[in-house]
Amino acid sequence: MKTLIFTLGCLFITAFTFAQSSVSGTITDSNGGPLPGVNIIEKGTSNGTSTDFDGNYTLTVPNDAVLVISFVGFETQEISVNSQTTINVTLQEGNTLDSVQLVGSRSPKRTATDTPVAIDVIEVSDIVTQAGKIEINELLQYAAPSFNANKQSGSDGADHIDPATLRGLGPDQTLVLVNGKRRHQSSLINIFGTRGRGNTGTDLNTIPAASIKRIEILRDGAAAQYGSDAIAGVINIVLKDNVDEFSGSVSYGAYNTNAKGDFPDGTPNTDGNRLDTDRDGNAIGDDQSLDGGSLKVSGNYGVAIGEEGYANFTTEYVNKNKTLRPGYDFRRGFGEAAIEGFNIFGNLSFPVSDQTEVYAFGGRNYRDTDAYAFTRNGGERVVTEIYPNGFTPRITSIITDNSFAAGVRSELGNDWKVDLSNTYGKNVFHYYIKGTLNASLEENSPTEFDAGGHSLSQNTINLDFSKYYADIANGFNLAIGTEYRTETFTIFAGETGSYATYDTNGQPITDPQTQQQPIDPGTGNPRPGGSQGFPGYSPENVVDRSRSNVSLYVDTELDVTEKFLLAGAVRFENYSDFGSTFNGKLASRYKLTDNINLRGSLSSGFRAPSLAQVYYNLRFTDFQGGTATESLLSANNSPVTRSFGIGELKEETATNASLGFTAKAGDFTATIDGYFVSVKDRIVLTGTFDAPQIDNVNEAQFFVNGVDTETTGVDIILSYRKLLDDSSISATLLGNINSIEIKDVNNGNLDEDTFFGARERAFLLASAPDSKFALNMSYVKNKFNTALGITRYSEITLIDFAETEDVYDAKFTVDLNFGYEITDQVKLSIGSNNLFNEYPDQQNDGETEGGGYWDSVQMGFGGAYYYTRLDFTF
Repeated sequence: MKTLIFTLGCLFITAFTFAQSSVSGTITDSNGGPLPGVNIIEKGTSNGTSTDFDGNYTLTVPNDAVLVISFVGFETQEISVNSQTTINVTLQEGNTLDSVQLVGSRSPKRTATDTPVAIDVIEVSDIVTQAGKIEINELLQYAAPSFNANKQSGSDGADHIDPATLRGLGPDQTLVLVNGKRRHQSSLINIFGTRGRGNTGTDLNTIPAASIKRIEILRDGAAAQYGSDAIAGVINIVLKDNVDEFSGSVSYGAYNTNAKGDFPDGTPNTDGNRLDTDRDGNAIGDDQSLDGGSLKVSGNYGVAIGEEGYANFTTEYVNKNKTLRPGYDFRRGFGEAAIEGFNIFGNLSFPVSDQTEVYAFGGRNYRDTDAYAFTRNGGERVVTEIYPNGFTPRITSIITDNSFAAGVRSELGNDWKVDLSNTYGKNVFHYYIKGTLNASLEENSPTEFDAGGHSLSQNTINLDFSKYYADIANGFNLAIGTEYRTETFTIFAGETGSYATYDTNGQPITDPQTQQQPIDPGTGNPRPGGSQGFPGYSPENVVDRSRSNVSLYVDTELDVTEKFLLAGAVRFENYSDFGSTFNGKLASRYKLTDNINLRGSLSSGFRAPSLAQVYYNLRFTDFQGGTATESLLSANNSPVTRSFGIGELKEETATNASLGFTAKAGDFTATIDGYFVSVKDRIVLTGTFDAPQIDNVNEAQFFVNGVDTETTGVDIILSYRKLLDDSSISATLLGNINSIEIKDVNNGNLDEDTFFGARERAFLLASAPDSKFALNMSYVKNKFNTALGITRYSEITLIDFAETEDVYDAKFTVDLNFGYEITDQVKLSIGSNNLFNEYPDQQNDGETEGGGYWDSVQMGFGGAYYYTRLDFTF
């Protein structure tokens, strides 16, 4: 691999000597002001650049090329080169029916550089070809300063859906929009050793990267603008709308299996003697030098509908194998899950008159996932007639995620605009447990079970009005609207054998007084029922609950002068299950000079408890340092929960404040934003209480409004971009410094260490590292490009099952990418993520949450990943 990288590096350097004709110029607005960050793309190719902070650009193209020039908030232009070497362009502001609006601002006049709060605009095409990341979470981890996502192992459903956060808050405290419309959440709730314990969240990976034009991240509280879940911020995914072009990619990559560490002889997955099997039953061990092979194929095509309409479609196939890393004897299957998925997404719009257009978008995501549970090495949970040497159950799932939105936009009289839409989404998570058994059936047990699952559906109706008043001060935008949303959460039961305990006659036990449970001859203990690895949902767990809410909002922005902007928003919401809430926001931006902006905001916010947090319930086997205990997660509305002194869930409330500035000087720009977020009555999952009064259960835990937290931090983005005669160089430093403090534990009369003890507090505090810095550099010359990324994660401390600290020191990872345009339509890239195969610090006490030699920290535990990628455009 090193030889290959060196050879490509030499070719890359040699290519610098070749000169090629280029076109250059300046992009300005209608007032003659330079526009930085404008996209200039050679039509039909991936060859492109963007303007510097003085609006200048340089791009090497054929003499007969067509330049496509686009920028948020301005009308796109196409210009033929016709052998010209200088092309200056004036862009007109996009104040038409389909004008672009940025998340966080409903004004058609606003761009990302002059908003009163921090907004990242990430052009996906600029990063996907220069990184080996195959999922949206992975891309954003390295493109946004305070975004964090974790790969999990040994966390049941969370092995299949990665929890992601902004600014160290919960996964459910970040609102996700698609084309400005609210996206439904996953039905999964994180309950085991994961980040975001006790939280639900939106699964960003259900949206194929190839369908995305750009991602906007509002790093500021926005509940007063968008409603529940926007405490940490908002992520808006804008879908592609290009036409008359087919683009696609094929990529393949795999992980280095040489895990760094000093592991004892005989450690599972290190000596080749203790083998597990893949999803097809084939033996796998450490005799391989690579694992986790990942294939991704995607295609995108758009067609024009009339003169201004479009229909853009994307399909994507992903097949990722498991990784296996050293684990303790009770966890021989420590590693990332296998995923096979197929996505299809569409985005269309067509005018029905000069003032009205109809639009629709949505898609379907299907995933077949496969992850290892904890190993059963012996005792009453193992039937030696089926598994003589113990077994490692596999938790597999079929996840389907469907969404569809449709609406109509129109311009009424007096320049009022109206947008009426309906958005529907549903996530279904269905468990199938394989390589397992029901021990109470002894040698007659099947080895596969349908364990049931859960679903969440959401339907949202929006009616929005807006008007821009150019003659009020220097411009005033007024937006008002209403939203009506319904949600339904269900849990559906699995087959009987997945949850039942059987008697000695092979019948499900319904009367423990008259039916006898089989006894293990070795331990003398009763054999437990249910599928090992993950017990099925029983009829007692079944849930079918709904709620609705209605909201009203007013959102305004006033340019008091050319320098001073003032924005404000208020929102009222009423939920059918817990009542009403009223929130407001005030934000401002002041231009100290033409190149320096000062900005800040103050807002209140809230997050409604999710239906899953209120109604989810499950009996399960909890492994604590290799020791199995039977546990109950009791629904919040259950009498069992009330008997422990746990109250009904209510909404979380928040106060957000931010202060920052933006500055630019020549080719350099800087944005620095400090923030403060106070959350009261934050919903968490408690520790485990002794529960001898409940049959066949040792412990019980609950969802509670358990803690008050304060989060302070700063986001830093320093960027430099220089266009040379026939090349360009760029460097961006992304940084986040974050501190979370637990101010109060709302345990009432319950024991604090049990209610939310040191271990639970450590999980919450480790939602984000204290700091994360990423330096991303790129160089482009003619047909060659290279990208280098260096990321530093600060120290993380967790508390293990032995109540001792597991400390993970600060680490650096290095990503490297080389690309070459074989033709104008085809580009080949090779590279590596985590090039030097760095791992978190090894833990040796056998008490980690996931059963491996590392916990699931932000840098990951997979090691080096090598990949190649072919992009094509026709």
